[in-house]
Amino acid sequence: MGKPRVIYWFRTDLRLHDSPALQAALDLKPECLYPVWTWDPHYVYRARVGPNRWQFLIDCQNDLSQSITKINKKSKLHVLREAPQTLFPKLFKAWEISHIVFETETDAYARDRDSQIVALAKKAGVNVITKIGRTLYDPDALVKQNGGKPTMSINQVMHAGEKLGEIPRPIPPPKSLPDPGDTNLDIEQERPDANPDVNAVQRNNEERSYSSGIAGPNSDFSVPTLEELGIKPATSPHRGGETQALAALDKIIKNEQYTATFAKPNTAPTDFEPQSTTLLSPHLHFGSLSVREFYWRAQDVVSKFGSKATQPPTSLTGQLLFRDMYFAAQAALGHSFAQTVGNDHCRFVPWHLPSRIASDKPPTTVGNADNEGGAEDAKDYQVDSTEAEEYFRRWKNGITGFPWIDALMRQLKAEGWIHHLGRHAVACFLTRGGCYVSWERGASVFEEWLIDHEVACNIGNWQWLSCTAFYAQFYRCYSPIAFPKKWDKQGAFVRKYVPELANVPEKYIYEPSKAPIQDLKKAGVALKKDAELGDEEGGLNCYPKPMFDFNERRQICIDGLKMAYDVGLYGNSKKVLDGSWRELFPDSGEGPTKGKKGGMGGTVQEHEEATGHEEFDGKKHDGGDEDRETPKKKGESSPKQARKRNASKGSMDQFVKKSKQ
Repeated sequence: MGKPRVIYWFRTDLRLHDSPALQAALDLKPECLYPVWTWDPHYVYRARVGPNRWQFLIDCQNDLSQSITKINKKSKLHVLREAPQTLFPKLFKAWEISHIVFETETDAYARDRDSQIVALAKKAGVNVITKIGRTLYDPDALVKQNGGKPTMSINQVMHAGEKLGEIPRPIPPPKSLPDPGDTNLDIEQERPDANPDVNAVQRNNEERSYSSGIAGPNSDFSVPTLEELGIKPATSPHRGGETQALAALDKIIKNEQYTATFAKPNTAPTDFEPQSTTLLSPHLHFGSLSVREFYWRAQDVVSKFGSKATQPPTSLTGQLLFRDMYFAAQAALGHSFAQTVGNDHCRFVPWHLPSRIASDKPPTTVGNADNEGGAEDAKDYQVDSTEAEEYFRRWKNGITGFPWIDALMRQLKAEGWIHHLGRHAVACFLTRGGCYVSWERGASVFEEWLIDHEVACNIGNWQWLSCTAFYAQFYRCYSPIAFPKKWDKQGAFVRKYVPELANVPEKYIYEPSKAPIQDLKKAGVALKKDAELGDEEGGLNCYPKPMFDFNERRQICIDGLKMAYDVGLYGNSKKVLDGSWRELFPDSGEGPTKGKKGGMGGTVQEHEEATGHEEFDGKKHDGGDEDRETPKKKGESSPKQARKRNASKGSMDQFVKKSKQ
């Protein structure tokens, strides 16, 4: 029997340092080692990925390929342009492979894919070796030590982790790598179906990454470019790659005071150039930085620092434990983790803009179903309310009339990253702190724009901030005025990302609607109802008036959450699945609650969807003067029941009229 011939399958582990799976491949002492990345059409067409995350991935792949070549001039990262499910059986035969080695994942799609690859390898007589490397602990082991249940709190993670023992120390990068074998391929490429393409909105040209064969346009297994993908140019200043990641980590660890006393709640979400946190999260996502490397280098500083060092959960290492919490929860719940319907750990709330259901066996939303979705004009959610759809559109584009929210959303779209507390603020605003729009809508936007998008963490954070899982204090809302003032009274952050407000006096920077007209004119600003980005009027830059009264909307949302908590349904409750959930909510409640019979998972009947012919009538609706973070005064209790209002009078219904069909 000859020496092993090994494929090492890179995925979200784009590094050479501290790679247990790569070390396992090298321990086989192979005759040849093929470092491979399969260009999976699931991510090209089905998962929402914006230009900035594509660029970060391409950076990581190019950096890894160069690092491999530095160790062995005959080797590189071989990017093969075909789905792994159809490619690997052909590779096993063409390259006479004996082993395939890869790092495990918890993402539901990835687990399904990997199960297919394991079965295909077994059929071909190829040995499979997998190792944990994405997280501090094995997510499945955490779940087992948590009594077989999803980890829903940091304490559960820490207690389960104690039973598993000390987190392993990182291992060094390899000093040598075997040559790859013959890379000539006389196999036919199976071209993927490009439809539906949820990333069509990201493209300014035809997608061509599969058009030149498995090995690429020069037959050299090159990393695809944004141009080949037809993707618009990236705008983020943040770049990927193991080299960048390790340099950034070195700089952080060198500042021992910062490393040892880091406390997440004390970091300013308004800081930029530089930001107040590490910005290593995208490197953790793509694996250009090992989570164990980060953990132990930080922990060693903490241990040396002594009693004055911060501890989990607010410390740097605590943030990594939160990441493990979400990964383990996802590992336990699978596909249902990413949606409300069918999720026995996610509270049911009748939000506006509910997700469409693709299948009821098991219950699956359109956005969470493989090979589902569609182009931009084929929404994966229902529009039960034109006003809520307008809230969502304005939130996404940073034109709500609340400068703090708008600045954050514009930073997110331009740079692919915002501070964790900024994510808290915009998520609370969209869901339970203003718009009462489904958290699944916000999660989809973050999936599209974040360079550090991690399915487990993104879904977990949105459930946390919407108070549907992980966190329950729904009466505590982030004020879009008082909260940023705490960190940045002068409004430097807003002035950078909402440049039309750059010259507004400090007193009004978070509430320009309160500024005297003369002060606004002097600042070059005109407040205009429903202003769009780039609008001008009379030589002045337009900025929208607040799209609602924040005080009023916050109370409506709190009343709605109170009612949902009192009703006590979860995503897998019988009434949620059969549509009878409406029987438990008053017709006048917030959300699509009118009537006795709804649809599965909070959806509405087809005839109840908004037609798209509604239009705004121009009535005045100025924003409020909120200056508190929580609606409760001292000694005040939560409302006993949801506020009732006329079914025809939503928070913006009075400003909407329906035009005739």
